[in-house]
Amino acid sequence: MKNDYLMVMKSLKEIINSGKYAANQKLPTEDQLIDTFNVSRYAIRKALEQLENQNLIYRIQGSGMYIQDWNKKWSYDPESKTIGLICTHIADYIFPKIISHIDSIIVPQGYSLLVTNTHNNPLRERSRLINMLDSKVAGLIVEPSESAHTNPNLDLYRVIKKNKIPIIFLNACYPELDFPLINNTDRQSEKELTEHLINLGHQNILGIFQTDDQQGIHRMQGFIDAYNETKTDLTQSNIIMYSSHDDFDIISKKIDIYLESKQCPSAIVCYHDLIALKVVAKLQKLNYKIPEDISVTGFDDYDAAHYITPTLTTMKYDTSLVGKEAGQGILKLIHGKEFHSITHQPQIKIRDSTAQPHN
Repeated sequence: MKNDYLMVMKSLKEIINSGKYAANQKLPTEDQLIDTFNVSRYAIRKALEQLENQNLIYRIQGSGMYIQDWNKKWSYDPESKTIGLICTHIADYIFPKIISHIDSIIVPQGYSLLVTNTHNNPLRERSRLINMLDSKVAGLIVEPSESAHTNPNLDLYRVIKKNKIPIIFLNACYPELDFPLINNTDRQSEKELTEHLINLGHQNILGIFQTDDQQGIHRMQGFIDAYNETKTDLTQSNIIMYSSHDDFDIISKKIDIYLESKQCPSAIVCYHDLIALKVVAKLQKLNYKIPEDISVTGFDDYDAAHYITPTLTTMKYDTSLVGKEAGQGILKLIHGKEFHSITHQPQIKIRDSTAQPHN
């Protein structure tokens, strides 16, 4: 068909960007690609020509096509005035404020911000990193995708390190890397939040945590720490673990199991405010009174936490400060100065969604 080459080009590009082939590794022959994709030789040749024009592959006469050596392709451009920002989500929750405050710092210094997102998908993170490196950004600010899992993009980050491209991580950093990081005391903060509930008299607490990111793992550990340190019977608690790719319907059905059990939780601790808001709405729809029947906590101090009824007990994540620090930090690195990791300790905000349990 007329556009077969586009399908072949897209498929091969995704395979190359996924890291399946190493730098300088030979691609399958034309005949092998024809068999794989079941298209004409013309479509294969045109697709390879397009990939060659995009500097993803190179030709050795009489030998075949090979994967481009990224170490040769990507080099640091000190004259660049573009800073790349890769985040998991752009348009919702707390990241727009972070973006705004980064922008407020770098724009007066003559830099512009190139923003993209990954939807917390490591393969998308890979393609976004490649696009940023192709654009020769002056520096990178990255919120890693699925940071609790094995990182498939270490080869790209090693290229970034080798070429001394300035980079800062937000919220989490892959353990194999030693780049500067701006994050929170997630474990300690969730422990403090859970201890608040235990001190009110709650024992049967349900924790809901996203476990494909380090923040969720650390907050879940803090939840358990609170039981251990207060010598409260941990068997009274329950935990729901979910992925960032799960719809709330999946979480909701898991919550139903505990609501319908003989020991209905007297409190629910949520990974962040966005989940907490959905939990509050669900409970109210089921005619539970908050906090009289069930107390609810969040994390991050999202704007809506102030305005729902009842107002939400949470941990304050200072997005404006984090954005400013990220902007100032990346500028320091670009100008050859040092920038060291910063760890914030969120402050508990006790509001109307928590109270003593009614026996």
